[in-house]
Amino acid sequence: MTINHAILGMLSYKSLTGYELKKMIKESPFMPWSGNNNQIYKALMELLKDGFVTNEIHHQDSSPSKKIYTITNEGLAELKKWLLSPPKAPEIKKSFLVQLAWAAQQMVWAAHVGPKELESLLEAYEQELQELILLEQEKQKGYFSPNRNAIEKIVWDFIYKNIVKSYESELVWVREIREELKRMPEEEYSTRILPLSDNQTTEKEEFERNYQLIAENNKKFILLSPTGRSIPTEQDALNIVAICAANGTNLLLIHGDFLSDDFIKLRTDLAGNILQKFSNYNIKVATILSKHKVNNHFKELVTEYNKGNAFRVFDNAEEAKGWLLS
Repeated sequence: MTINHAILGMLSYKSLTGYELKKMIKESPFMPWSGNNNQIYKALMELLKDGFVTNEIHHQDSSPSKKIYTITNEGLAELKKWLLSPPKAPEIKKSFLVQLAWAAQQMVWAAHVGPKELESLLEAYEQELQELILLEQEKQKGYFSPNRNAIEKIVWDFIYKNIVKSYESELVWVREIREELKRMPEEEYSTRILPLSDNQTTEKEEFERNYQLIAENNKKFILLSPTGRSIPTEQDALNIVAICAANGTNLLLIHGDFLSDDFIKLRTDLAGNILQKFSNYNIKVATILSKHKVNNHFKELVTEYNKGNAFRVFDNAEEAKGWLLS
């Protein structure tokens, strides 16, 4: 859709001046143009050139002359052609989502934003939405709203209801994310995936050599190879999460030899903490683990986790991949 078609639509209602068109576009809650003079008059010149509109100068004794634009039969035909074209899905472009995404990123990577600041950001957005809903409901009384017949009145009423419902839906969403964040354990807020310093570069490169991105059955997963470094810390688990995110997958296949001995020893709590990290970031994990490496306590943990769909232990790679890609 172009502003030209919007202008043709307004002129199909009645003849208007450039100023009146500008005012209607600028005040509209759903037209995506700023309504500045350059936009309006450039579009009008194009419509005049194409023969879709005509203009006529009306002289006034006590006021400046005004130029009134009227749609032509050719313009009506062009408008009908556009009206009957396939509708396009709405574009989702929200500046707040960009703001929220980078606020969360700063919490994880750099600790420049804290949980209270994130909550304040969401709270402010919720308050703004509440004000917008009230303001929109009040402003609709003065909006351009043709009602020459019952159908026209119903359609325009529902157009403006769509605007309010969009804000209301956004309000429900922001309340849901606030509640979800409140339920998150406090220790998760203190978890950081810190950028590596120069003296850690070699360690990082060694760690990254342990994984491969595998594509099978129209899906892709991260394979952690059985050579090189193991996972001795929770920080390594978060690095794996970052690798999954960078490669656009939440599927992870781990060879048992990649796991440190402390992972198998439940008294260290390493297994539980690492698996919780994977769960928090929605990482689905299949592990290939030989039976001789598993003690009875770890078997109990595996039995419990095998009831779910987030972490499973298998004897061989084929079964592990089959479940992971299912």
